[in-house]
Amino acid sequence: MNRIYTQTDWFDGLLPEGLPIPSLTLLSGPGGSGKPLIGNVITASWLRQGGSVIFMSLQYPDHSFIEAGLKTVSQLDLGDYQKQIAFIELDAELDGITSPIGNRFKANVVKPDVWDAAIDQACSMVPDEGPGILIFASALNLLLFSPTYKNGILEKMLAAATEDQKPTYLFSASTTAKAEEIAELEAAATNLIMTRSTKEPFRLYMQIKRIDGKEFISNEIEVPFSANSLLDVKEVADHSRKKVIPLVSKL
Repeated sequence: MNRIYTQTDWFDGLLPEGLPIPSLTLLSGPGGSGKPLIGNVITASWLRQGGSVIFMSLQYPDHSFIEAGLKTVSQLDLGDYQKQIAFIELDAELDGITSPIGNRFKANVVKPDVWDAAIDQACSMVPDEGPGILIFASALNLLLFSPTYKNGILEKMLAAATEDQKPTYLFSASTTAKAEEIAELEAAATNLIMTRSTKEPFRLYMQIKRIDGKEFISNEIEVPFSANSLLDVKEVADHSRKKVIPLVSKL
């Protein structure tokens, strides 16, 4: 399999040849503009087509937000896919990585060597079937607040775009902070999707900027998500700034 469709009309209408895999897709745009919700459309389809997903969602205080988002956006119950999923939880106070409890474990992925170890451990926990393993890492700009590890962890992100690209990566990152570093990731990503939002009414827009080797439609579209869903994303983004950044900034 060298491509996948999202099985969502408004998304696949922009991708007549599908999304190439393995690859690195970056969702980039201002904070609170719904990037994780768009990522949920891809991850839900990935699971339904027999693949496995590793969630490394740095902005969420717990995984109920991931479960609720997938149910709201894609009517997918993660409980039906427990054998196909694993969770990497950011713990910036750890030295390294913990042993798994069920399909979850904690890791200080701010550190570049721990990033590698966490991905290796998570990949060993799920089957490599169907479209393969997808690593969905969101709010990656949060890791760049570390004065010690910023350059090293950015190199890991860039390497995911330039190496053999197996497994497939889906990254999201805010351009509101660390925009210069995120611009480097935008330039390196195999596939690039930009987002923006408006207020009063709260609406989300997306535009595909680049798809490697495949035809795509570059028109900006309004994404059909409810205003409540978008407000939930904004509230989680506020949590990230208040809770995660101070911890990472000490490293």
